[in-house]
Amino acid sequence: MNRPGFIQDQLELKLLILYITARLSQPIPYETLWDLTLCDTAIDYFEFTECLTDLVRTEHLIIDIDDLYTITEKGLRNSKICQSTLPYSVRVRCDTNVKACNRRMSLEQQVQASHSPRDNGTFTVSLNLTDDMGSVLALNAMVITEDMAKDVEKRFLENPQQLYQKVLDVLLAPEEEEIETKD
Repeated sequence: MNRPGFIQDQLELKLLILYITARLSQPIPYETLWDLTLCDTAIDYFEFTECLTDLVRTEHLIIDIDDLYTITEKGLRNSKICQSTLPYSVRVRCDTNVKACNRRMSLEQQVQASHSPRDNGTFTVSLNLTDDMGSVLALNAMVITEDMAKDVEKRFLENPQQLYQKVLDVLLAPEEEEIETKD
């Protein structure tokens, strides 16, 4: 069967899935893997699901307790051996998409925000910013309502560097000179 796109059969689709998962920096959910696989117009959802299930069954991929997919050593070996059979243009698109996905996942790991209720009805918002060396900023703040907590989380997740810079600006600002008063 000839169809549009470069991926023409299930074997090529399995190789594409292995190619993608071999380049990911961490386990990913089904939906993300499906999105990354859509780099070719010939990909069919049901065929993708069937191939993914078969790759798990044959132990090329594993699914963890959180339903995240990870490539196995067997999958890595087979991907490495067969990657050159995938069309170059498909590999280039995959590499670009996977690189962006890895960046996004890294940022999500480095920037975290959550909130929890307190006994008095207020909420504690926890904001954390890390890098490769460890914690950069860890801040717990009390807010009055859950809506405020959600707003603080949203703003922090959108621009964590801004909060970090403002906190440093306040902490590193020169002390104001005391004004002497004469009696």
